[in-house]
Amino acid sequence: MAESKIQSAICGDNITAVLSAIRQSAILKMSRQYTLQRAPVSTSIHIDYAAELNEQQLAAVTAPPGPILVIAGAGSGKTRTLTYRVAYLLENGIDPRNILLLTFTNKAAREMLNRVANLLPVDASGLWGGTFHSVGNRILRRHGSALGYSSGFTIMDREDQKDLINTVVANAGIDPKEIRFPKGDVLAEIFSFVVNTEMPLEALLAEKFPYFLPLLKKIQDVRDRYEKKKKATNSVDFDDLLQKTLLMFQQHERIAEIYRRQFQFILVDEYQDTNKIQADLVDLLARDHRNLMVVGDDAQSIYSWRGANFQNILEFPKRYPDAQVFKIEMNYRSVPEILEVANAAIAENVQQFRKHLSATRESKTLKPALVALNDGAEQAQFVAQRILELRDENVDLNDIAVLYRAHYHALELQLELSRRGIPYQITSGIRFFEQAHIKDVTSFIRFVANPRDEVAFNRMVKLLPGIGNRTAENLWQAWESGLAVAGIGDPGREKTSAPAGVIPQSRDYSFGERLLAMNVPAKSKKMWTQLAHTLDEIAPGGQPNPPSEMITSVVEAIYDDYAKVNFANYQLRREDLDQLAVFARQFKDVHEFLSQLALISNVNAEAAPVQTNEKEAVNLSSVHQAKGLEFHTVFVIWLTDGMFPSSRSLDTRDALEEERRLFYVATTRARDELYLTYPQMRLSGGYGDVFQRPSRFLQEIPNDLLEDWQVTRK
Repeated sequence: MAESKIQSAICGDNITAVLSAIRQSAILKMSRQYTLQRAPVSTSIHIDYAAELNEQQLAAVTAPPGPILVIAGAGSGKTRTLTYRVAYLLENGIDPRNILLLTFTNKAAREMLNRVANLLPVDASGLWGGTFHSVGNRILRRHGSALGYSSGFTIMDREDQKDLINTVVANAGIDPKEIRFPKGDVLAEIFSFVVNTEMPLEALLAEKFPYFLPLLKKIQDVRDRYEKKKKATNSVDFDDLLQKTLLMFQQHERIAEIYRRQFQFILVDEYQDTNKIQADLVDLLARDHRNLMVVGDDAQSIYSWRGANFQNILEFPKRYPDAQVFKIEMNYRSVPEILEVANAAIAENVQQFRKHLSATRESKTLKPALVALNDGAEQAQFVAQRILELRDENVDLNDIAVLYRAHYHALELQLELSRRGIPYQITSGIRFFEQAHIKDVTSFIRFVANPRDEVAFNRMVKLLPGIGNRTAENLWQAWESGLAVAGIGDPGREKTSAPAGVIPQSRDYSFGERLLAMNVPAKSKKMWTQLAHTLDEIAPGGQPNPPSEMITSVVEAIYDDYAKVNFANYQLRREDLDQLAVFARQFKDVHEFLSQLALISNVNAEAAPVQTNEKEAVNLSSVHQAKGLEFHTVFVIWLTDGMFPSSRSLDTRDALEEERRLFYVATTRARDELYLTYPQMRLSGGYGDVFQRPSRFLQEIPNDLLEDWQVTRK
């Protein structure tokens, strides 16, 4: 071919073309064809896998290439299995650059890679390991220009995202104060759900935020504007790291092909927690070679509320019909008696990969305890007393956990632990009474109990539209001046035996009248009038109603609407407030109620600051937040129908089965001792004690697996 090109150039009398053709001919004659071969399989095995792993782990680690699903039960050595699989691939000649390890935390990825480095004398630095988002970020930095982003794009945190959305809302001509439009935080959460679940906005609102459905068109418009604004400012949010990466792969086959060729082996940790977009991303990358190992436990899939898709792991064998399925059922954590309860706890679920956890530890002949108590207060007393006994038995407080379905279940317990001086820490870092919505509502109560409480006044009025720090300060000065003139709260001028700061019983006092006489911004007048009426309702004549009644009135008159537009998890916060009202029923006097709240916050704060590592402290945690942790002793409390399982889960099988998985997670946190407790009675919002039915999950456990404890009083 080269000779023909030269001849053609000569015939055309083109000297330049002749020289060029001669050069190309010389290059072709000098070139040597060279083919890259796969690195040979190592003949020097450094790891005795059969000695290091049990039979089930070994089978998964040494499985031949292809799609692989590893169902790893609680405490079965899931991380160990993944680590050795990576080592096995490297030992068998797989280039580290051809391996992708996806985890849910960068810490998990680092730990696995460090373990691999300790196992093998190889340089695995080329291996891609990290979270889905960190890998997405890395790819977008390289190829984001395909979507119109430069490599220096900014990743917004949630605060930045909220601010940008609020700017977009303002530019869209929407006045959130007039139509109760969702705030930036809530819109960010809505948009995140849409991305991660790949659900249409209307369907998402109908399922999770039905009270915003009338605003569908406006919310969609804001979302469209938000997308354009991000592009214009070369910014992405956290969810874009997945969504934009997947979109780029779908729209640009050339880029997708680069990474399909590079990542010859893909491993995914905690696969049961993946959402729709994460599963789609993995499937796209593994489409050609299909060397995909996913590891997880379907029985621990408990995060549907934040977008995790249980069907990803359940239907893996349908998406990959040739998949090999391995089960790892040897548990290294718990004694046999606890595992028998855990196995029974999950048995009723229809949608699952059935497995049976087997213990490697010896029996302690101590069965998990089933403890029925009279009410929530007695349950708290039992748990507190047993904790002190365990401490006397040399069990560290740090190794004791009390788990519950919802944060408000620990109300009585926090009070009891504080009374007894038992330090505790909340896994989430926020005690129940220190949460924003609890402090917001109790600020109304604090104010009517003590009209000179400036902190309570400022917190209360700043909940209203158009009132910020400066306006609140001015309003307080006006309010305080009015109190001084009237002599309210001044013990030197009040001829009464009432405590300082408490409105005298003989004084006919109207909060509303005084508030309505004050000047407020025009945009605040409507809600200011509502505030005035509400304060008169909860403290007629200046005298506070019982705390429970006040909480209910404040929530229904003012705070419910505020919570809907300000909190993405409105339903959970409303549930907290309803239960706060129930809890407050035991206090007839407002000052006793407020004193107890202060006791819980201050006494325990001195004993054990939240998240401290310097002192021993009992761990109080929702089951969701305890996943992945383990303790010597675990108490699972409030095991009654409607509490655990939650009342919201009783309508559908899928929801109930997720609750059962949550119960399974709770039981498998315990290594040595497990206590399952339930009150037989509890206070209700209907002003009476209500009989509690033991959780259906307890009734599904054979009686001979539990030891019944009868609690009596001296």
